[in-house]
Amino acid sequence: MSIDRRGFFKVLGVTGVTLATGRRLSGEPAVKSKKEFYGMLYDSTRCAGCQGCEFACAEAHGLPAPSFEDVPVAGTERKTSETRRTVINAYTTSKGNFFVKRQCMHCSDPACTAACLTKAMYKTEEGPVIWRGRKCMGCRYCMVSCPFDVPKFEYLSPNPKIEKCDMCFDRLQEGKTPACAEQCPTESIVFGTRRELIAEARHRINENPEQYYDYIYGEHEAGGTGYLYLSAVPFEELGFNTSLQKSSYPALTKGFLYSVPSIFVLWPAMLLGLHQATKNNNPKEEDDEE
Repeated sequence: MSIDRRGFFKVLGVTGVTLATGRRLSGEPAVKSKKEFYGMLYDSTRCAGCQGCEFACAEAHGLPAPSFEDVPVAGTERKTSETRRTVINAYTTSKGNFFVKRQCMHCSDPACTAACLTKAMYKTEEGPVIWRGRKCMGCRYCMVSCPFDVPKFEYLSPNPKIEKCDMCFDRLQEGKTPACAEQCPTESIVFGTRRELIAEARHRINENPEQYYDYIYGEHEAGGTGYLYLSAVPFEELGFNTSLQKSSYPALTKGFLYSVPSIFVLWPAMLLGLHQATKNNNPKEEDDEE
C-alpha cells in the first residue's frame, strides 16, 4: 500500500489555515437541518421490562439475540455493548419498581460528531446520529467525548466497528418506525418529531400530575437530546446523570484554539492525514450524506 503524500500534506495544510484564521477545528459541526429532528419518548411508568425492544433491535441489526437468562435485576446495571445497542435496567425507587431503557441519546448537537475528525460519526438531517464505517479512522474520540458513554468499539474483531443505536435510520428512510417502538407491547416507546414528543410528554404530566415527576429528561440535557424520558420519580433514582450541563458539550470547544498549544490540534490532523493517505482506494464508495 503506497502513501499518497499529496493527500497527507493537503490535510496538514488545511489544519494550518485553520490555526492561522482561528476557525474552530471540528470533525463535524452541528447540523443546520431544515427538517424537524425525529426522536423517541420513553415513558418508564408504562414499561413492563419485557425486553421486547432488545430482541427487536437485535433482529433488525443482525446482532446476537439476548440470552433469556440475562434479565433486568434491580441493583445490577446492564450496559450497552458491541453486541447490544439497547438494554433494559430495573430500579427499586421510592415509588416502587421501574424499568428504564438505555441506548444512544441522539443529541441535538452531539459531542461525538464534534470530536470525529473524519465525519464518520454523523448527525443526520432527520435527527438520528449514525456511524459511517468507510470514513472511520479508528481513533475512538467519539467514545471518549460522549457524555452518556454510548459508542462501543469491537476490540476483538479483525474489522472493528463502532456499535451504537442509530434509531433504525435505514428503516426511517423506508418510511418505517424504529424496531423497538414498533414492537413495544405497552407503547412505552413513542416515535415522532421532537416537538411533538415534548408536547406529548408535557400533556401526560399535566393530565396526571400524581403519576409523573414534573420533568422531561433530555429536553435540555447536553443541549437537548433526541431520546426523551418520563418518570414517576426523580431521575437520579433511575440511575440518570442529573449533573450534566444544559448547553451542548461542543459549545465548550469555542476558543479552544486560543487556549492550548498547537501540537494538540496538529496531532489529530496528522493522524487523519495518515489515514487518508494510506486507506484503500475502493471504487465502490458507500452512499454517504454530506
